[in-house]
Amino acid sequence: MDRTRHPALRSSLFAALTAATLAAAGLVAVAPSAHAADTDLMRNGGFESGLDGWSCTANSGASVSSPVHSGTAALKATPAGSDNAQCSQTVAVQPNSTYTLSSWVQGSYVYLGASGTGTTDVSTWTQSAPSWQQLTTSFKTGAGTTSVTVYTHGWYGTAAYEADDVTLTGPGGAPVQIPAAPAGLAASGATSSSIGLSWSPVTGATGYTVYRDGAKVASVSGTSATATGLAPSTSYAFQVTATNSAGESPKSATVTAATTGTTTPPPLGHALVGYLHASFANGAGYTRMADVPDDWNVIDLAFGEPTSATSGDIRFNLCPVSDCPTVESLADFKAAIKAKQAAGKKVLISIGGQNGQVQLTTTAARDTFVSSVSKIIDDYGLDGLDIDFEGHSLSLNTGDTDFRSPTTPVIVNLIDALKTLKAKYGSKFVLTMAPETFFVQLGYQYYGSGPWGGQDPRCGAYLPVIYALRDSLTLLHVQDYNSGSIMGLDNQYHSMGGSDFHIAMTDMLLTGFPVAGDTSKMFPALRPDQVAIGLPASTQAGNGWTGPAEVTKTLDCLTKKADCGAYRTHGAWPGLRGLMTWSINWDRFNGGEFSRNYDAYPWS
Repeated sequence: MDRTRHPALRSSLFAALTAATLAAAGLVAVAPSAHAADTDLMRNGGFESGLDGWSCTANSGASVSSPVHSGTAALKATPAGSDNAQCSQTVAVQPNSTYTLSSWVQGSYVYLGASGTGTTDVSTWTQSAPSWQQLTTSFKTGAGTTSVTVYTHGWYGTAAYEADDVTLTGPGGAPVQIPAAPAGLAASGATSSSIGLSWSPVTGATGYTVYRDGAKVASVSGTSATATGLAPSTSYAFQVTATNSAGESPKSATVTAATTGTTTPPPLGHALVGYLHASFANGAGYTRMADVPDDWNVIDLAFGEPTSATSGDIRFNLCPVSDCPTVESLADFKAAIKAKQAAGKKVLISIGGQNGQVQLTTTAARDTFVSSVSKIIDDYGLDGLDIDFEGHSLSLNTGDTDFRSPTTPVIVNLIDALKTLKAKYGSKFVLTMAPETFFVQLGYQYYGSGPWGGQDPRCGAYLPVIYALRDSLTLLHVQDYNSGSIMGLDNQYHSMGGSDFHIAMTDMLLTGFPVAGDTSKMFPALRPDQVAIGLPASTQAGNGWTGPAEVTKTLDCLTKKADCGAYRTHGAWPGLRGLMTWSINWDRFNGGEFSRNYDAYPWS
């Protein structure tokens, strides 16, 4: 197993060894002393005023009275999980000027540094400081630099560290002004448990604080937020302030908004959900919309695809004649959709797929996503939207460890976009999701662990989206295929292709589970009518095909608690919605085995 050091440790260790070698040779350069006119520019560098002026990631820092280097207080910060307990302050400086940064520290793997210098960002560290030790470094600012960020941090999985008497000496910059109150606060996308908020950016602000009914409820870096955990049919008053190193602005004007009543999904009964290859050709062959068998209750058009990974602009076009010689005309396609809907079927546009990476990295991309998806829905007269984000469309940022209040932009923007679409189309809007298992069930073990824990940052990345949209979500059909072995609630690993795997994965969704083993962060159980099991239609359609006998055992166990095999469920759910498959085309290629077997299943 490769146990290569983290790059930051490797480079810092090299620097430390180099410095030691130079010192032995008497060649260490002494940092230039501050000029007489130089001053200490740090605000509350001794932490005598608590954390005033400082911001610590994941609430990792605190002002303590012991141990201290001088005065009556010092900083104590504790790394946890994928958070390195970074505490930082933005300081006004002058361009083309030299500065010396210093701090006294205690602990193991303690870092001191400055970023945003406009030249070469600097840092220094100590591997072990059992008693107070001074760290010092220096830098020169760039031609256009007017502020830098000074920081301390520890290392992942290590004990708490202390810092005191942080100083930055050099020519003083223009004083940082407290920002003005934000303008343009608006509410949108209300659901029965959440309300979206947005406002205009404020010059000089480095962050924003959201207040609900006078109480602080969130701190964000961008100009939007979603208030969650609200009661249905209830009015709330919101205000926002802007913050920077100088302090907090006055509160914005108040915006009042109300949540909706509790919504219920459109009635589907027990359902078979299938994807129709409408925009591309492969070995399964093209199937005209009019030729889709009546067994299918929900038809997902695959796929609406992005014009680029980060644009948010989604387009949908029928398969070209050059690839699909039997493709119908656009008029016939739309007429067949209406005929399916008249027969009680739901037809959705599915966004993403294996090759359609969608990353809503900005609010502009979010808004483009909403407008372009709306255009597809309106042009084709569709019933709703299926989210099939795969690849790295959703990945957790470092420190995003609570699915109830995500901070990763691609996740926050997707949530906002889906809430906006739901609000636009109302209670009849069908919203489904088709994540892969590592996006959902792997959150049981690894959510927020990030690459530092050896795990993919996609582990559990759908959980914030499912949680935020749980009142509006019609159907979740996790892809129980193209996956490795995954641990169930019995703390045993289960492999694809057998009933135990499908039972264990579905039981997690219907029972709920602690996220990454943290019982204070329980992912809530979904309703049985919100859950279907995702399966490949044939051996050609995906890795993890499951034979009809094993699928029947799965349904018997989950709906009747009969024939359950090795895994014991936490209940029986006769209202389980049904099955999803990739795909209708592959099922037809395989002689209709999937739809023929499971449309006839005795659900009740």
